[in-house]
Amino acid sequence: MYKIDKIQRENQRIHTIGRVISVILYIILIPIILFNFTLIIKSFINPDKTPDFFGYKSFVIVSGSMEPTIMTGDAILVKEVPQDEVQISDIISFSQGETIVTHRVIGIVEENGIKKYKTKGDNNNTEDKEKITYEQIEGKYQFKISHFGIVTEILRSKITLIILILIIIFIYCYKSQIKKKKQERKEKRKHYRQERDK
Repeated sequence: MYKIDKIQRENQRIHTIGRVISVILYIILIPIILFNFTLIIKSFINPDKTPDFFGYKSFVIVSGSMEPTIMTGDAILVKEVPQDEVQISDIISFSQGETIVTHRVIGIVEENGIKKYKTKGDNNNTEDKEKITYEQIEGKYQFKISHFGIVTEILRSKITLIILILIIIFIYCYKSQIKKKKQERKEKRKHYRQERDK
């Protein structure tokens, strides 16, 4: 009797740990899948525009022009904001041809009735040659995750999305199989008791 109780407690403990791990994985994986899937869909719909997630965009810093504020390899999050919220000393990400640059606003001027922004990297000796318009701004800097750039790139890839979906499917199938086996064992025990009581 003691051994049966011990086995049951051990099985219950393993089952509880499995449920906790499954919940944690779902909490982590599902938001990543939603984020990734949204970016991929938006990049298909509008390939000329940087995809966003509810106005937020992530970029990986590949140069040292903003050091020590933002280091090479950092992942940053920027948010699309109205034009009047872009002020001097703000850090912004903006498109410059095929490149996305993240620099600080050091001046705001008006040329031919159009507001333009002077920018400069904190680690650069001179300001950027070209002033930018509001239409070029991808977003205003919100925060960074140090040395997280490689992880960000991995999370945004289509291969990662496929792998994560496969993991979710595997977990679901595994849990369904365990549930099925438990139900079968329950039915066998019930059948055994009925046969014994005859």
